[in-house]
Amino acid sequence: MRKTELSMGHDDEGDEINLTPMLDVVFIMLIFFIVTASFIKEAGIDVNRPDAPVTETKPEDANILVVINAQDEIWIDRRLIDPRAVRANIERLHAENPQGSVVIQANKKSTNKMLVWVMDSTRSAGVYNISIADQG
Repeated sequence: MRKTELSMGHDDEGDEINLTPMLDVVFIMLIFFIVTASFIKEAGIDVNRPDAPVTETKPEDANILVVINAQDEIWIDRRLIDPRAVRANIERLHAENPQGSVVIQANKKSTNKMLVWVMDSTRSAGVYNISIADQG
């Protein structure tokens, strides 16, 4: 008789699955990932180019002016220069005026890669007095 009483009556408490421990584990994992993700910092540097007005006059000490426009074209002495020829042109102009420095005028839309390329070419040409100006 005892067997039939158990088979006829349904025990509602035994049929449920308790989800509370699983939800606790999920929330703890979520908090762990949020906290660890906030401490991850990507490698690299932030470059803030200066905001300076464009000057039309050339300085008196005959600096070598290198202009990088928005299309990453390099201009030296109002001539379009191939990026591979920057070093040779700067060496030639620096030999004419050894006291002059190099002024790189980079457009805001030009890439940092081209700016670094020109700076490296200038240093490899033996000129270490480099200034960076903003073209706008």
